[in-house]
Amino acid sequence: MDDASRPAPCGRLHPVGSYGGTVRLTDVEARTRFTAARVARLATAGGDGRPHIVPVTFAVNAGAVNAGAASVVTAVDHKPKSTLGGLRRLRNITENPQVSLLVDAYDDDWSRLWWARADGEARIVRAGEPGHAPAVELLIARYDQYQAAPPAGPAIIVTVARWSGWAFSA
Repeated sequence: MDDASRPAPCGRLHPVGSYGGTVRLTDVEARTRFTAARVARLATAGGDGRPHIVPVTFAVNAGAVNAGAASVVTAVDHKPKSTLGGLRRLRNITENPQVSLLVDAYDDDWSRLWWARADGEARIVRAGEPGHAPAVELLIARYDQYQAAPPAGPAIIVTVARWSGWAFSA
């Protein structure tokens, strides 16, 4: 292999740069790709700065997006959890409300790789508090599984301050 070539993800050789340049996604494109994803990773950090990341189901509040103040909602649902003493994500948000949510697409053909992220401030809304029922309704509308067993635990509502993303190619 000469210096001007590299192995492609599929095993073929391509000249350096033959895939085109990488692409920084616009706010709109990042939000569009984010909204279409089915699962996100919620990243939190407690007051001690220790990071914590968990996969979550989510919905983007389209009404908020159209008004210019996008929000992403998720909730604690009926699926088994690994802790009985309170979820770390909730403790972390109480201590430090700055969070990130990440979605991505992986493919062995790396020219199809992309990720989109929503950074913002989270607040916890418990059942019966204003904002909980609309958050749960958004999740029920998005995930069939929640029609039979709606999330009854606290909702997390993230007011998005910044959308960002990257794609290997446009």
